[in-house]
Amino acid sequence: MAQVSKQGPFTDVVTTTLKLSNPSDKKVCFKVKTTAPRRYCVRPNSGMLEVGGSINISVMLQPFDYDPNEKNKHKFMVQTIFAPAAITDMDLLWKEAKPDDLMDSKLRCVFEMPSEIEKVNDVESLKASPGVNSLKSESVAPAAVSGEDGEVKKVQEKYKRLQQEHGKMSEEIRQLKEDNARMRKLQRADHMSSNSTGLLAGQASVTSLPSLCVVIAAIFIGFFMGKFVL
Repeated sequence: MAQVSKQGPFTDVVTTTLKLSNPSDKKVCFKVKTTAPRRYCVRPNSGMLEVGGSINISVMLQPFDYDPNEKNKHKFMVQTIFAPAAITDMDLLWKEAKPDDLMDSKLRCVFEMPSEIEKVNDVESLKASPGVNSLKSESVAPAAVSGEDGEVKKVQEKYKRLQQEHGKMSEEIRQLKEDNARMRKLQRADHMSSNSTGLLAGQASVTSLPSLCVVIAAIFIGFFMGKFVL
C-alpha cells in the first residue's frame, strides 16, 4: 500500500498533491474516497482522464489537534473505471458499475511531526557514517568491561575481608576455650589444697588432746602428793 505523508504542525491546512495518470488506450473515470471525509478536502474528487492524460489532485488536511494514535489510521482509495463511448451521467455510471469493472488503488496517510522527522534524519545520518558508529561502540565496550571488573574486585575484596574476620573469630573462640580449661584446673587445685589443709588440722588437734590430758593429770597428782607429804 502506497502512502501519503502529512508533515505537521497541523495548526493550518496541510496540502498534498496526488498525480493521476492514464497509461491505457481508453478513457477512464476516477473517484477519490477517504475514511475520514470530515478531515480532508479533495479537489477534484472525481473526473475523467483522456488516453495518456494526467491530473493533479489536491488533498487538503484541515487543522486539528495531533493525536499520535491516529498516525496511520486515515486511508484513501482511488477508484477508476473505463468510460463508455457516450457518457451523460457520471453519478449513474458509478451506481451501476459492477465490482469486476472497478479498479482500486489504496493509499495510507502518515502524519509526521517535525521532531519525528528530525529523529529519522538523525538515524539516517548515523547510518550513512559507519565510522561514528564504530567509534561509539569501541568507546562503550571498554567502559562496560571496566565496570564488570570493578564489581568482581569488590566481591573478591569483600570475600577476603570475611575470611579474615572468620579467622579472627576462630582464634578468639580457641583462646576462650583454653582460658576456660585453665580456670577449671585452678579451681580443682584450690579445692584439693583446702581439703588437705583441713585434714592436717584435724589430725593435729586429735594428737594434741591426749598430751594435754597427761599434763593436767600430772598436775593433779603432784598437787595431791604434796598435800600428803606436808
